[in-house]
Amino acid sequence: MMLFSVKRAVIAIAALGMLAACGEEPPKLDPEAMQVKSGREAKGPARVGVAAGQPGGSIFEMFQDKGASVKVNRFLWTASLQVLDFLPIQSADPFTGVISTGYGTPPGGGRAYRATILISDPALDARSLNVSLSTQNGTVDAGTRRAVEDAILARARQLRIQAGKY
Repeated sequence: MMLFSVKRAVIAIAALGMLAACGEEPPKLDPEAMQVKSGREAKGPARVGVAAGQPGGSIFEMFQDKGASVKVNRFLWTASLQVLDFLPIQSADPFTGVISTGYGTPPGGGRAYRATILISDPALDARSLNVSLSTQNGTVDAGTRRAVEDAILARARQLRIQAGKY
């Protein structure tokens, strides 16, 4: 019995030795690989915080984007919420410009609608607005979707004019 366990130990050590001989030197960390060379971040020095050993930094600075700003037109955002106020809002993210609603019935209507609105640009333009409407039976026709988009754009223009007076 003892001979069997010694034999197994010798085989295991030999296998580990062969495995160790197969590999090369472990790869070394290249500090150049962690630096951004192009894009928005390349304008200033790369700052990783305490992990890079820079004095005065904190661990929370790694998660902060100092150049972050809202890229959504505020008039389109407000107009979308006002025009579709009969729909219950499930989620709204002003940083990505997505508003998702649940099913709701418009005043004076008999059919329940659900909408997803994407505002993709800071310009007050029809190309910045994308509305997707659906009912419980499927998507709605293009005329209804376009009428909702036109109502949102008209309200956004009204809000823009009102803001210009102040």
